[in-house]
Amino acid sequence: MRALWTAASGMKAQQMNIDNISNNLANVNTTGYKRQRMEFKDLLYATLRKTNLVEGEGQPVNLQIGHGVMPSATSRSFTTGNFERTENPLDVAIDGEGFFAILGPNDNVYYTRDGSFKFSVEEDEMRLVTAEGYTVLSEFDDEIVFEDGMKNISITFDGRITAEDAEGEIQEIGTLKLVKFINPDGLEAIGRNLYKATVASGEEIPMEEETRTSSLMQGYLETSNVQIVDEMVRMITAQRAYEINSKAIQTSDEMLNIANNLRR
Repeated sequence: MRALWTAASGMKAQQMNIDNISNNLANVNTTGYKRQRMEFKDLLYATLRKTNLVEGEGQPVNLQIGHGVMPSATSRSFTTGNFERTENPLDVAIDGEGFFAILGPNDNVYYTRDGSFKFSVEEDEMRLVTAEGYTVLSEFDDEIVFEDGMKNISITFDGRITAEDAEGEIQEIGTLKLVKFINPDGLEAIGRNLYKATVASGEEIPMEEETRTSSLMQGYLETSNVQIVDEMVRMITAQRAYEINSKAIQTSDEMLNIANNLRR
C-alpha cells in the first residue's frame, strides 16, 4: 500500500523540519545567527493513466499517485537582526549586507557577521582576533595590529580603525575588510558563526567605500534574527503534520487488516 511509504516519508520530512526549528530556537541568543528554513519537494509519481485527447475527445487529465515528500534544501535568511549596545569598543555590528573576513586554520579564509572581536597579546603587540583566536583581516588581507599601550580605539562607519598611542597621538591602524557575495545562500556554515565560500556562493566581492551601502556600528552587536513566535508557530504546524502522517499509517494498517480478514 503506497500510503504506508508516503506517510512515512512525510514523518521523516517533518522530523527534519523539527530538527531545523530546534536549531533556530537554540541559537536565538547567538550573535549574528541567521535563521534557516526547510524546503521540500514531492517525490516521483506513478502514472496510472495519461491524458488521451483525440479531436477534443477522451481523457483531459492524468491519473497520477504521488509517493511522498523529500527535503530539498535549507535556505538561510540574511535579514539584519536587532542591534544590542555593549559599550565595548571592540564590538562591531554590520548595518546592512556584508561579512567580516577571518583568517582561520591552514590559512583558510572564512566569513562572519559576528563582530565580537578580542585582543590576542603577543610580546608588545595586540592582534585583533575572534573569540576562537582567528585573525580578523584588513582590507589588504593583513593582520590588524595595535602597539602596546594604545587606547581610545575608534572604528568609523566605513571600518577605519584609529587609536591613541602612549604619547597621545592618533594613529591609523587599518580598515576592516567587508565583503559580500552574489549568492549568500550558497555559503556553507561550518559552525562557530563562520561561513565558507563555495562554488554556489561565488567568490568574495570586496565592498568598496564608494559603492558600499552598509555601515559599521562600534559598540554594538547584531543579535540573531530568529523570531521565537514564528518558530513556535512553525513547530506546532510541523507537529500536527507529523501526527496526521502517523494517523495515515495507522489507517492504512487498519485497512490492510480488514482486507486480510475478508475470508473469515
